[in-house]
Amino acid sequence: REVFHSYSDRPEEGLWSNCYAFEEAFGEKMRALAERVRPRDLYDVVNLYRHGDSRLPAAVLRNVLEQKCAYKAIALPTFEALEPHRAELESMWEGMLGHQLPALPPVADFWAALPEVFTWIMGGAEAPQRVRIEPGTVEVVVRSRELPMNIPSRIRAPLEIIRFAAANYLCVDLRYDGSVRRIEPYSLRQTADGNYVLHSIRTDSGEHRSYRVDQIQGAAVTGQSFTPRYLVELTPEGPLPVAAAAAQPRGTSSNSRGSRKAPRRR
Repeated sequence: REVFHSYSDRPEEGLWSNCYAFEEAFGEKMRALAERVRPRDLYDVVNLYRHGDSRLPAAVLRNVLEQKCAYKAIALPTFEALEPHRAELESMWEGMLGHQLPALPPVADFWAALPEVFTWIMGGAEAPQRVRIEPGTVEVVVRSRELPMNIPSRIRAPLEIIRFAAANYLCVDLRYDGSVRRIEPYSLRQTADGNYVLHSIRTDSGEHRSYRVDQIQGAAVTGQSFTPRYLVELTPEGPLPVAAAAAQPRGTSSNSRGSRKAPRRR
């Protein structure tokens, strides 16, 4: 897979890294969570689960997990088996992840997501499906990892902050039109007239709002989490196709996720 690197020193041939397939990464993280019950594994398991566009059927992932646990001679993980280790995991949350993330999500929210993960992978229950925020006019959802070139450079850093917050279900303090409003970020879209808009929900009123991206003045991640009311569309979508051209020679690798009326802008 090509490594995202949007800076001027990007090599002409790109930067490449060998990666796990989704089912291997998910199975490995679930197995590691069962063995170690560490914050990093909890964070990864929940984030992989939340990227529903890339998820394979639960039966496929369970089969991979069963093979990994059998190889390690350990039992399949259960939420009940992890529960006694919760206090220890919570005590390590900030120390292990605080220096690795732009903002640290509440550990309670990630722990609370585990029962749903286990119900899905062990019981085969359908994962909850959320509807999209529907625009009032024709719009195109922007989910590519690399932002379109015609988005102003000064807006790119705030948008990356917003994307991180959305992936971790964290609210954003958005500076717009001379004031700050706290929002739940959901979707970046291009309108028919070529503008880019950020669709969100105001946390104070629960109302749908959209904001012109070129008029955003700043963004900051908060420690306030939210339970998504709609599909979060600010992360890359779906599995990546692997073409023959993606095979790179040694030496080029790197170490280095109901409709509404048109919203008002406020």
